[in-house]
Amino acid sequence: MLSVFTEWTGEEHAASGRPRKYLQAFRWLSANATPDHRAISRFRRRHLDVLGDLFLQVLRLCGQAGLITLGRVALDGTKLRANASRRKAMSYERLGPRIDTLQEEVAAILAEAQATDAAEDEAFGEEHRGDEVPTELARRETRIAKLREAKAAIEADAKDKARESAIKSAVKKDKDPSEIAEAARVAADKARPDPKAQRSFTDPESRMMKTNEGYHYAYNAQAVVDEGSQVILCAGLTQDAADFHQLVPMIATTKENLEAIGIQAVPAVVLADAGYCSAGNLQQIAEADINALVATGRLKHSERVPDAPRGRIPKDATDKERMARRLRTKVGRRDYARRKAIVEPVFGQVKVKQHAGHLRLRGLQGASGEWTLHALCHNLRKLANSYPKGVIALA
Repeated sequence: MLSVFTEWTGEEHAASGRPRKYLQAFRWLSANATPDHRAISRFRRRHLDVLGDLFLQVLRLCGQAGLITLGRVALDGTKLRANASRRKAMSYERLGPRIDTLQEEVAAILAEAQATDAAEDEAFGEEHRGDEVPTELARRETRIAKLREAKAAIEADAKDKARESAIKSAVKKDKDPSEIAEAARVAADKARPDPKAQRSFTDPESRMMKTNEGYHYAYNAQAVVDEGSQVILCAGLTQDAADFHQLVPMIATTKENLEAIGIQAVPAVVLADAGYCSAGNLQQIAEADINALVATGRLKHSERVPDAPRGRIPKDATDKERMARRLRTKVGRRDYARRKAIVEPVFGQVKVKQHAGHLRLRGLQGASGEWTLHALCHNLRKLANSYPKGVIALA
């Protein structure tokens, strides 16, 4: 274990105005070197795979410092803009005609090159001709390859969505496995992409999502935050704009993280907004005996839940009605009212102080590693601020 202690001196560096303690710590850790920003960027990308383990090490320090209380914890997601431009994208309905146009241009260039080659052979002989591919031809062929790749990806997404929808429908109708497989195959064969579906060429793994700044290519960052000191217990990132697929996996990963740092306890209650509510999620948390409060959103006219529920819960009540009933109790109202105050400030702090709102690394792996890095840096700041008199301990 390597411990670095810097005492608070109250002095500030003349050039930067920052407390001298921070500069001393950074210079000590970097062996008095000042690495270039490119070196830092390469170092970050080269070690993306170990950031998950580093996150757990920082989380263990937070636990040892008493920052993890496991009372109320809140789960939420926020959209992080990808390193991709909307201008360097194309919709499915434009991909086909554009491929045809480029192929015609390539054919014209090849015909011209062949004619030129024949003329040069006649003038200089067959032994004195160049084999270099024209720059314009190479660029168009590369563009065609990218367009075809984007077109195939959009078609694959449409087939996957159709297959998933058919499987859910067949399962609800209690069909046997062979009928379910056949329904999925037929649905995938008949699937046709949405003409407006787009794919980015700069970051093909990002997806168009609604952010606070309008629609942009982005990723959906998830975090489970402890109420005590707003420490992030679990961080994840997905290409799915919707949140409801992340409820059960994030709760499970939170439990794994706590066990990995030697904490066997589980949160007293998990809070999540209506974006995580689905019949499947409510059923799974009920079967797993997970104490969670998930906002149900608007109830249908057939779903009757009293504003001040008392007495026994009806035996025929659905999982959604049971959850809505819990949310209307005095304890449920008190607990759920804390959701925003627990998780929303964390997203604000990470985006403002760490500039995490716009990712710099491309691809799902790079974006996920960058979000993990932001999460562990957030926890390090919480850890540093918890020590009295400005004393920082790093292990």
